[in-house]
Amino acid sequence: MAVDLLNIARTGVLAAQSQMGVTSNNIANANTVGYHRQVAEQSSLESQKIGNSFYGQGTYVSDVKRIYNDYAARELRIGQTAMSGAETRYTKMNEMDQLYSQIGSMVPDRLTDFFASINSVADLPTDIGMRDSMLGAAQQTATSLNQMQSHLDSQMKQTNSQIGAVADRINEISTELANINLELMKSGGQQDSQLLDQQDALILELSEYSEVNVIPLENGGKSVMLGGSVMLVSGEVAMQVGTTTGDPYPNEPRLTTSTGNQTLVIDGSKLGGQLGELFKFRDETLIPVNQELGQLALGVADAFNEMQSKGFDLNGELGQNIFTDINDPTMAAGRVGEYEGNTGTVKLKVNIDDVGQLTGSSYELSFTAPSSYELKDTKTGEIQALTYDAVNNQLTGGDGFSIQIDSVPAGFADGDRFEIRPNAGAAAGIGVEMTDPKGIAAAGPKIIGESTNSGDTSVQLTSIDRTNANFPLTDSEITIQIDTVTNTYQAFDVDGTAIGGPTAFTPPQISTPFGFDFEIDDSSAGGVIDTYTFDLSFAEGDNSNAVEMAKLSDAKLMNGGTTTLAGVFEGSKLDIGSKTKAAAVTVASNEAVYQQAYNRVQSESGVNLDEEAANLMRFQQSYQASARIMTTAQQMFDSLLSSVR
Repeated sequence: MAVDLLNIARTGVLAAQSQMGVTSNNIANANTVGYHRQVAEQSSLESQKIGNSFYGQGTYVSDVKRIYNDYAARELRIGQTAMSGAETRYTKMNEMDQLYSQIGSMVPDRLTDFFASINSVADLPTDIGMRDSMLGAAQQTATSLNQMQSHLDSQMKQTNSQIGAVADRINEISTELANINLELMKSGGQQDSQLLDQQDALILELSEYSEVNVIPLENGGKSVMLGGSVMLVSGEVAMQVGTTTGDPYPNEPRLTTSTGNQTLVIDGSKLGGQLGELFKFRDETLIPVNQELGQLALGVADAFNEMQSKGFDLNGELGQNIFTDINDPTMAAGRVGEYEGNTGTVKLKVNIDDVGQLTGSSYELSFTAPSSYELKDTKTGEIQALTYDAVNNQLTGGDGFSIQIDSVPAGFADGDRFEIRPNAGAAAGIGVEMTDPKGIAAAGPKIIGESTNSGDTSVQLTSIDRTNANFPLTDSEITIQIDTVTNTYQAFDVDGTAIGGPTAFTPPQISTPFGFDFEIDDSSAGGVIDTYTFDLSFAEGDNSNAVEMAKLSDAKLMNGGTTTLAGVFEGSKLDIGSKTKAAAVTVASNEAVYQQAYNRVQSESGVNLDEEAANLMRFQQSYQASARIMTTAQQMFDSLLSSVR
């Protein structure tokens, strides 16, 4: 038995042909996204013993191997998740930055115009045209806040829509991955490189939307988890991701995962990628910005309504509200959110007591039986205990607000929770109530406290009746001595003669027989005796209250006396700008990390056209050499036949 040259040559030709086929496929897919380079592995056929020696019988292609590095692929997925999340955050923050820098500039501009109109009224307090312009500027201020809130609401809707769209695409990917797993399992362990490429491409795309953990299966499939804890694909079974109404605020949808009839709510902010950043943007930036805009609206309404109540309008009456009252239902919408899991029946509403103490934060109110009420600042994590006020049926101790109970406290059940947003609804609800320009309270009363007063009390008029014969005017001032120890007051005329009292009163209201009533604010612990002199004379040209109103532009009324009205908005704007710049830096950093991981994958699995061209020439030469062996074998056979003829 001789060596079969023709068969050896045939195996060489077939092997070279296979090698050229694999190389050609690599070249053809050089620009195909997700394609992994393939290599044909060649092996020798079993040797044959002839005489005392073993002779080779040729070659064959034993396997077509897909070049794949699991560690490099994992690093690429991690880089993709980080980069995609950073890009999403930057995009959303940049949109917000543009909103505040361009459209948002109308808010401080209109507020500046409003203060300018107040100065004009202070210059000419009897000019109806100036007063009318001031009301117009007030309306523009309220409208700018309304419009800004509308834009923020649009941002909320857009973000929620994006969350829904990402969830839908994740579901499509999970279904496709489950189908691929099924096909791979049907192949009986034989790996189809094209299916594996499709599988990896889908998983890489999935890593844009969320952090992905991949668990290889023995049958060739892969199970996939989102965020390290949420199973999305298990073998051929695909889970579904969806959204459900928010808790406690319905317009802030939550993320769910479901299979069959089982549905589980998951924390979208912990998933990473686009999905995680969309939730973080909404919860950590958009909602707080809404609260801060509402805080500004409350500050504007309260500051000017308060100043109105301290002055006289052009008819000599106490000034009425310019803006909507801060505790009006239109301004208070959405201040309390009740969690679905509550079992109690209590209903709550929030009353703003001191706008200056508001912080712009949201709070979680929790009840623990039998009578423990805790308020947690969701921004700082600070916890403060609330006190139940049985007289007014309310919880006190919040930052500038109290929580009114619309039912009995027994309506609380152990574990009940509520989210408190004191500023919610204010920017959308603020409006101008005053229509008559004569109602602007430019003039001011003269209420003078004695130099020996404690400084713990202050007074504010609540009503006046100028028809009262004893009404205090210049040269007929009335002095009221207030005793907050015994809750009594005594009146004296201009000569110091007692003309009434001591008369009991119920704090904080004091009603006098002299044509005016007022409230007293007492911050002393044990009570004091303080004295105030009232001169409530009125002159049309008086501008004292308008001057004080104009000074509000520089007054630090907000955030515990540290910020001006305009400063609240500017603070939000600066914070957004800072976060946007930080997001841009993060994008650049994560893009560099991703590019490094991508280059590593390409260096191993990508197609190098120069290398493939060299391989093609090599396999072509191998093919030609094997074909030459066939020719040689044919010639030898022909020569042998010729010799025996």
